[in-house]
Amino acid sequence: MSSSLSSGVVNGGISFWYADDGLPPVREPLGGNASADVVIVGGGYTGLWTAYYLKKAAPFLRITVLEQRFCGYGASGRNGGWLYNGVAGRDRYARLHGHEAATRLQRAMNDTVDEVIRSAAEEGIDADVHKGGVLEVACTPAQAARLKEFCDNESAFGEQDRELYGARETAERIRVAGAVASTWTPHGARLHPVKLVKGLAAAVERLGVTIHESTPVTEIRQGHAVTPYGTVRAPYVLRCTEGFTASLKGQRRTWLPMNSSMIATEPLTDAQWESVGWAGHQTLGDLAHAYMYAQRTADGRIALGGRGVPYRFGSRTDNDGTTRAATVEALREILVRLFPSLAGLRIEHAWSGVLGVPRDWCATVTLDRSTGLGWAGGYVGSGVATANLAARTLRDLVQQDSGQAGRTELLALPWVGHKVRRWEPEPLRWLGVQGMYAAYREADRRERTTHGVRPSRLARAADRIAGRH
Repeated sequence: MSSSLSSGVVNGGISFWYADDGLPPVREPLGGNASADVVIVGGGYTGLWTAYYLKKAAPFLRITVLEQRFCGYGASGRNGGWLYNGVAGRDRYARLHGHEAATRLQRAMNDTVDEVIRSAAEEGIDADVHKGGVLEVACTPAQAARLKEFCDNESAFGEQDRELYGARETAERIRVAGAVASTWTPHGARLHPVKLVKGLAAAVERLGVTIHESTPVTEIRQGHAVTPYGTVRAPYVLRCTEGFTASLKGQRRTWLPMNSSMIATEPLTDAQWESVGWAGHQTLGDLAHAYMYAQRTADGRIALGGRGVPYRFGSRTDNDGTTRAATVEALREILVRLFPSLAGLRIEHAWSGVLGVPRDWCATVTLDRSTGLGWAGGYVGSGVATANLAARTLRDLVQQDSGQAGRTELLALPWVGHKVRRWEPEPLRWLGVQGMYAAYREADRRERTTHGVRPSRLARAADRIAGRH
């Protein structure tokens, strides 16, 4: 399943997280036509959390999860392990529904970080969770200006416990080369993605949910989830496929499968950790336009990610996480730019995966009460926590529609029922995404070399073209 680059980097094999914790035994595929009360398509965080909360709320429900490979094969087993309070589309929701509505969504996301930690502990899932918060650094004057604006904006949405640091205070936490400022929020934790998804799948099965793996769903329609092995009929069919949504019949342009890539280093020595600090185990990000994200793993490595080849023509997705050598080198260069003392550190693993991007970059949760079809996703890279809030919202939507419960606070959040237009057809889709990320990379280069305070106009233009603002 994996191959090696000439440098000795293990490339692919789904992710480092699976190399570390092992591939799971695959559950039985669907054995023929079946029926259920709720069928969930997709065995990642969204699908599994939805099954978990629905079954706990209504133990009598017959719930079936259908997964094309195995639970956690997609983004849930390949992400950066950032459990944090970011939610895609909040500022747009503020414009559409008012500031207070968006603030309620943000507060729900803040609480979700603790809900994931609480639920994992309750189910005995040891996912290497460490709640050290999120530190985001600025390494150029333009990044520092964006960071101050970002910090003010987060405070305006009720995050009064966010802190803003200067260069010295930043270095006391993590010694990032050239960092001039940073901001920290307590609403974040590092975790091991695969340990969480494996534990969650096991917890769902203990509750009595049926999981069929190696069962690709080719079409979803009212009351039916169609697979090569049979059709599962149910009053509610919930699509929880995130970056793999485009593979379903009729969904090619619904969400764009954006590619993200990661590397994991060899374990650092005590002296190397001393050279970079990072004693607080915070997750680490930056304010570049083509941003990076990183964590200090439980076994003492640095796992760092960013955009490589951002999009494959025709909304194609990869098979096993194999990553181009040029992308591995670009991520290594980011690591060394942040931590020059680690220039000789060996990169041991590289992998990629896809995340779902709606045309307006807004995460959504929906249940069509006329058809029983529901879906959640479009997390744009913040799905580790957002999937949990989406799952609890799907639970409430199903319970309200079936008469099992009334309207809840979650159903009043502004992302519920949000409608998004479809992405452009090819080749416009491919050209647009390639151009957008080329502009972001050039904007970052200019900001690093010119040291100007004003953000690059290239990046603002790319934001407008992308529909991000």
